[in-house]
Amino acid sequence: MKSIDIQLQIASEEDDIPQQSQFEIWAKKALESRTHARELTIRIVDESESRHLNHQFRHKDKPTNVLSFPCDLPKGVELPLLGDLVICAPLVKREAAEQNKSALSHWAHLTLHGTLHLLGYDHETEADALKMEHLETALMQSLGFNDPYEMKGANHNDER
Repeated sequence: MKSIDIQLQIASEEDDIPQQSQFEIWAKKALESRTHARELTIRIVDESESRHLNHQFRHKDKPTNVLSFPCDLPKGVELPLLGDLVICAPLVKREAAEQNKSALSHWAHLTLHGTLHLLGYDHETEADALKMEHLETALMQSLGFNDPYEMKGANHNDER
């Protein structure tokens, strides 16, 4: 069984944040096809920090649900570092309500989505978006959740 080491940082005033063990299950599911152990930091933030980071790194002056920061190691350095995820707790709660899904399901989806970005998946083109959404749906369903994209027309990911 592959291992994952998650450093969970809670920098949010929100309650009902999932336990570290849940984040480990979700991230591990996204890493099933990988052979090496991985280290990952997940930072749970409020809207002000999310907005600041989104502005600094993506030049968008608004909070976002999840940001992914892949580890950029120098050539020849072999470490099991995957990168960092920053998830905005208030947006998770609000989007889940808007999309009529459980908060736990949305937490799982954003963790999978962000981890897939760390693995190199993106949704810059329609073909890449369909590939990524198909994989996310399969992973979510294998965890017992519904298709995260079944609410057509919902703004389910403002990164796109």
